[in-house]
Amino acid sequence: MVANHTSHADTAALLAALDAHHAPTIAAAADYWFASPWRSRVCSRLAAGFPVRRTGGGMDDLLAKRDDLRAGRAVVLFPEGTRARRGELGAFHKGALVLARQADVPVVPVGIAGTDRLLPKHGKLRPSLVRVRVGAPLPPTATPEEARDAVAALHRHTTEEPLRDSRTRKRIARTLTSRWGLPLAFAWAFAEALSWPLMPELLLAVTCVAVPRRALKLSLSALAGTLAGGVLALQLAASGTDVPHPLTTDRMRAEAHTQLTSQSASAVRHQPWNGIPFKVYAAEAGHAGVPAPDWLAQSSLARGSRTLTVGLACGAFGFLAHRLRRLYGVYLILLTAGFTIGLSLIVAGWS
Repeated sequence: MVANHTSHADTAALLAALDAHHAPTIAAAADYWFASPWRSRVCSRLAAGFPVRRTGGGMDDLLAKRDDLRAGRAVVLFPEGTRARRGELGAFHKGALVLARQADVPVVPVGIAGTDRLLPKHGKLRPSLVRVRVGAPLPPTATPEEARDAVAALHRHTTEEPLRDSRTRKRIARTLTSRWGLPLAFAWAFAEALSWPLMPELLLAVTCVAVPRRALKLSLSALAGTLAGGVLALQLAASGTDVPHPLTTDRMRAEAHTQLTSQSASAVRHQPWNGIPFKVYAAEAGHAGVPAPDWLAQSSLARGSRTLTVGLACGAFGFLAHRLRRLYGVYLILLTAGFTIGLSLIVAGWS
């Protein structure tokens, strides 16, 4: 297999894309990746690399892989010999083609796109979509120029191919990346801590999957809104003002009041797991005379553990399930149905 090479991340991309059945092994520069014991261990054990000398003897290193190829193992080479600049494709050395002819195996071109942004040459790691496209096999008699042309075409097609995406997801993404994204998360969570029946984790499940790179900021904004709303709810209840709490029950309020009376502010640690809404705990904390500073400290831990976990988990899912972008509308339908069923069961269980 021959591929373009612009980043150290190319190896990880290839290992993720190729099936384990062919036990791929990847050529690596001996003077760089095998220059020290720890690099050698990392390259050989984690990246399935084998050393190829660039200053003489490299052809012998490659030809030593003939038996592996004949046994059905995939050997991956970067025929440019070094990482190219972004958007460029250098000349191909002939070693890969000589090896293919001697082993009498086809040459498979591979185009990699996105790694030059993910981890640029002499640059820093940053988020990027990476795509790998495996092309049709070329005969063992292919020339370096034919192999280069095939890889260049795959790389160009992979880079230029538009991603199928849901219009709903794109609309949500535009809103979240505008100046309204973080205030929306704060306002939703603030309102839920007072009266709004839909918990902020539902919003995070919608937004963090749509725009994963904003997951941490959205989660922190929602947490800040929850805490601010919780303190206000406590103060209102302590002053004798009760706001509506739709989709809650008297049994929820009684249980929260009992816990807060006996355990004070630390009772809120039960909230993320028992199904009683945060707003019920906040209001009952006011009725029970819990000090606002103690409530803020304890609710920061309790709510932070759930809000940040849900937000970051949804963000991770959004990154990993990037191919499902075009099915984002279906995801929203399933999420809504699941939330509705879950909320109904919780309310029924506390009735």
